[in-house]
Amino acid sequence: MDFEHVLVVGAGQMGGGIAQVVAASGRRVSLYDALPGATERGLAAMRKSLERLAEKGGADPDEVLARVAAVDALVPADLMIEAVVEDAAVKEDLFRRADGILPDGAILASNTSSIPITSLAAVTDRPDRVIGMHFFNPVPVLKLVEVIRALQTSDETAAAITKLAEDLGKVPAHVNDFPGFVSNRILMPFINEAAYAVLEGVAEPEAIDTIAKLGFAHPMGPLALADLIGLDTCVAIMDVLHEGLGNPKYAPCPLLSQYVHAGRLGRKSGRGFYTY
Repeated sequence: MDFEHVLVVGAGQMGGGIAQVVAASGRRVSLYDALPGATERGLAAMRKSLERLAEKGGADPDEVLARVAAVDALVPADLMIEAVVEDAAVKEDLFRRADGILPDGAILASNTSSIPITSLAAVTDRPDRVIGMHFFNPVPVLKLVEVIRALQTSDETAAAITKLAEDLGKVPAHVNDFPGFVSNRILMPFINEAAYAVLEGVAEPEAIDTIAKLGFAHPMGPLALADLIGLDTCVAIMDVLHEGLGNPKYAPCPLLSQYVHAGRLGRKSGRGFYTY
């Protein structure tokens, strides 16, 4: 499958980035977000990203954006990639609705970072054409895509999505369908332990992140990364890991939960472990 027309659902950081790389590959994109004003903000963010890339020899922003159309409802397409809030009930409802709108041969993919793909496939009448396609932030820059097969996903679907990831200039890594997959099963305990180090007064956030960057050669410290991901998203992922794997080590640090309740979500709210 060439996936000439892709429906991207969710126009936030991840959805906008996904729409950008799909459009940059020459494909037509329909961008949908139920939140008023979200698609407009997503398109504006895409333009800024494309302009930065154009300064380094990237594609013409106008040419790429001409292939992206904002839509006000789900529309038929060859492929749906959803990037909505990390909530199983919200995603399942979306997959049920998309199942009734997209053509029978279309594939339904999720950018979820933790929710089992098998549970999303189960609410559709095309479970063999449901798959996980987990991009990484910022999508236009980072190369990795986790490709996650549900128990029901066909070989043909997995092969088509693997080829698409490669066409988008990404490196697909195949993982099995467990909560958190590989990336967040490893990353979230790292972020969580860093939050505990703050809570227990071991060190200030700046020192913790400096140690990670200079001691572990990480490009970004765990607390700055948590702010970039969104502390609410981190807590949601940890809740999925905790519930799905039944191990208390995955329960979110109380400080993370406290920050979320206070509206300190990271970069998107202007304050998390740092002020932006």
